[in-house]
Amino acid sequence: MIQNIKKDEWAVVLDFLAKGHSGMSRSQPAAQVIGDKYFSLLEVIIREGNALKPGDKVYIGDKKRDQVQYISGRIEMKDLTAAAKDELLDCIEKIVESNQEYFLKFFNESTSLTTRQHQLELLPGVGKKHLWAILDERKVGPFKSFDEIKTRVPLIPDPKTMVVKRIIEELEEKDRYSFFVLKLKEQEDKKPVREVLARA
Repeated sequence: MIQNIKKDEWAVVLDFLAKGHSGMSRSQPAAQVIGDKYFSLLEVIIREGNALKPGDKVYIGDKKRDQVQYISGRIEMKDLTAAAKDELLDCIEKIVESNQEYFLKFFNESTSLTTRQHQLELLPGVGKKHLWAILDERKVGPFKSFDEIKTRVPLIPDPKTMVVKRIIEELEEKDRYSFFVLKLKEQEDKKPVREVLARA
């Protein structure tokens, strides 16, 4: 299921800092990026000679990296530059739209959290009526697109936006549950991401 996560192999640039920022020990090109599968917010150091722009996709996996020299660390929402924050929503929307099959698993396979709460109820705007409408329809057959959800469950007018809002909430750590966003173990949060990911 969606919680069985490992690490992002690719990331999308939110902001490119040609000379780095004031918090760095020396001037070097850096970028704030977001993973295109598990939404890891990272700061990466860019190899000299590469000029990136918001929306560019960069490889951050274990194999040879052409643009990224190394991952300097994990960052939080509050660490994003103003430019990165401006790009974040649009970037997440595009990722969700282009990976519908992956996110549809949540609608098709999600289960109960407790005897009183279902995972689907953690999507913004989903109450008991919405929940039962979704569960009844998925008994008929799995949802194959966001548009199909809108057609079969009129109470859910915009499932993509629900997912996007939930991802934002998880990035802001407003809830202890995380279905879409990669969370490192608490004891590892302060370690360099490149070390943690190497062991994943």
